[in-house]
Amino acid sequence: MEQLNHKIKTALDEGRILIIGAQILLGLQFRSAFEQGFQKLAAHAKYAELGALAVLLVAIVLLMWPAAYHQIVENGEDNLRVNNFVTKVMGVALLPFALALSLNFFIVTELLFGRTQAIIAGGLSLLTALFFWYGIEALRRAHHERERTGQNKMTKEHEQQEAGHTKLKNKIEHVLTECRVVLPGAQALLGFQFIALLMEEFSKLPTGSKYVHFLSLCLVALTVIFLMTPAAYHRLVEQGEDTEHFHRFASRTLLSAMVPLALGIAGDFYVVANKVLESTSLAVVLSIVTVCLFYGLWFGFTFYRRNQRGNAQQRQVQFEVPSLGNRVG
Repeated sequence: MEQLNHKIKTALDEGRILIIGAQILLGLQFRSAFEQGFQKLAAHAKYAELGALAVLLVAIVLLMWPAAYHQIVENGEDNLRVNNFVTKVMGVALLPFALALSLNFFIVTELLFGRTQAIIAGGLSLLTALFFWYGIEALRRAHHERERTGQNKMTKEHEQQEAGHTKLKNKIEHVLTECRVVLPGAQALLGFQFIALLMEEFSKLPTGSKYVHFLSLCLVALTVIFLMTPAAYHRLVEQGEDTEHFHRFASRTLLSAMVPLALGIAGDFYVVANKVLESTSLAVVLSIVTVCLFYGLWFGFTFYRRNQRGNAQQRQVQFEVPSLGNRVG
């Protein structure tokens, strides 16, 4: 029963990962219709904006549904029906979210480059989201079914041997929480990037700044896709089970998401700095410093500390082995 409670809590936490991003984008989607630049859009682009809002509302409805189901149907009781219901609903809710992302990419790309490029960009964004949220899971699922029995046994044995170390279920809770820490900021930035193209001041920016902003938007969108992938993977492939494979996958996905995020933030910082300072060279320097700061703290210092700790542990082992040999002798 304790394990079932943990699985349902994890499922609801993964729902929070998705709903946080969807709610931020929904608010900005509503606002976009009132921006000055919205009136300049072609009729089909306005319909696309309305379509993006509609499918995002569908995603919101689906993601909030498990809360009502759990309380009304099951009276708050934890059972397998709740876990299975949440798993199925989350799997479906990702599809309208991917469609909303694709429609927004179509709109902003058409503003900058034209309709043909907009169709390509919208299609690529849709395919990228579908690949990470459904494709990887489909490819992994068939292979995973053959491994599940042996893997679960290994996981239980591993947890029993974990005395003095963090348990696997806690490690998974932590990595999902860390995704929730990074995701809201990335989603808020993505929403701003979409809506900025409809603002009056954006049309006055130099062409180079517009292109940098679009590239930053692509990088942050990739970040958001990465950060939402672990929740989909855990539901569709692992069926909510805690495994070492999922922990490794989620950890790598989280760290991978932070690579384009730093570049996306630095890119938009360049756009703002160039507008305020009216100096391209100084804006470039400031954006490079920003990237170095992010990567230096996130990866440089942390990898340095990991190597330091690894070397210290290795020296400790080398010291203990001769001492043990002397006692045996």
